[in-house]
Amino acid sequence: MSEKIKVVTLGCEKNLVDSEIMSGLVHQRGYTLVEDQEEATVIIVNTCGFIDAAKEESVNTILDMAELKQTANLKALIVSGCLTQRYKEQLMDEMPEIDGIVGTGDFHKINEIIDEALEGAKPIRVGNPVFNYEAALPRKVTTPRYTAYVKIAEGCDNACTFCSIPIMRGKFRSRSMESILAEVEQLASQGVREISLIAQDSTNYGTDLYEGFMLPTLLNKVSDVPGILWVRLHYAYPGFFSDELIAVMAANPKICKYIDMPLQHSEDRILKRMRRPGRQRDTRELVAKIRDQIPGVALRTSLIVGFPGETEEDFENLCEFVRDMKFDRLGVFSYSQEEDTPASRLPDQVPDEVKEWRANTLMEIQRQIASEQNGKRIGEELDVLIERYDGRNDVFIGRTQYDAPDVDGEVFVTKCLSSIGELQRVRITHSFEYDLSGEGIA
Repeated sequence: MSEKIKVVTLGCEKNLVDSEIMSGLVHQRGYTLVEDQEEATVIIVNTCGFIDAAKEESVNTILDMAELKQTANLKALIVSGCLTQRYKEQLMDEMPEIDGIVGTGDFHKINEIIDEALEGAKPIRVGNPVFNYEAALPRKVTTPRYTAYVKIAEGCDNACTFCSIPIMRGKFRSRSMESILAEVEQLASQGVREISLIAQDSTNYGTDLYEGFMLPTLLNKVSDVPGILWVRLHYAYPGFFSDELIAVMAANPKICKYIDMPLQHSEDRILKRMRRPGRQRDTRELVAKIRDQIPGVALRTSLIVGFPGETEEDFENLCEFVRDMKFDRLGVFSYSQEEDTPASRLPDQVPDEVKEWRANTLMEIQRQIASEQNGKRIGEELDVLIERYDGRNDVFIGRTQYDAPDVDGEVFVTKCLSSIGELQRVRITHSFEYDLSGEGIA
């Protein structure tokens, strides 16, 4: 009997791409992919191990899936991803429900791991994460047909003191430009119109392969692929955001005027302890240059509150920085004390309740800023990528180039003339805290 495989993905979009490749490999093998976990004979849980909350979610999901051995058809439970790369021995020792483990650099071996697990062998494939997937690998895209993520690099060399990514994902490794473009062409031929380029540090792309920063060239080449309407950039490291990159993003109409640039903090003393590039003055100068040279750009950033040694004054200064910078999109994380990272050994750890209060306070400040920024869009005419139809309210829902899938705001469109997966010109008539609404125009 052909096995029925369910892949459960936790964590970031980079994990999603890995899951889609594993799905493609098991499908190529002749196994059946299923949505309903009750049907599955094999479940693969692709875990996240970035912070404590993500690790807890991963463990709980593994245990939930394991119950299906008693209540449904499950024969083998495979665990992959960042958690396995970091904690393979502990997982196997403490969770006998697991039948096989695969790390972040070995997921291309998923079929042999399934075979061995079904035979009762309890395989573990967790080597050094050096594998870099190429376009030749099969992939079952699970995002809506018009949008897809493309991973342009793996790993990270930046060694921020709070981050465990290098432990779980290894050193920075660029994919070849030929491989990326071949994948984009394949996706475009399947109807994908929006490509989101992702990496832990996208701005460093090419430095290991081509001895230079090649992201501007890559962006232009991806936008030249027939059928691609939008190219979106994620996770730009501020230390490598060059004038050439700004110029390319400003000049190329297919590159979304959207920059996802995690800054992590504003205060020089904290940035130094985090081992982050530059200081607040550099950040302000870079943001001012980006806004000046890319009119209308939407800036998304993420910040960490409660880093070891962050004082009340540091936090107040961070709040003032956010009020002053008026980022269009902002995510806030409470510092998570990750073992084996330099920051975990720093003195002056901040109590959890203080971290939580600071995170909530900062998000309330941003909520007001987002509402103000959105209000400035009223009266504008924007292209909206139509994503779905809400029959109950007779309205189409989509996103502008200033909004990434799943994380940012949406636009509610009446009088829509376009189909799902197409662009519709919309006159914005109303704004909300994070969303917009408007009428379609010809």
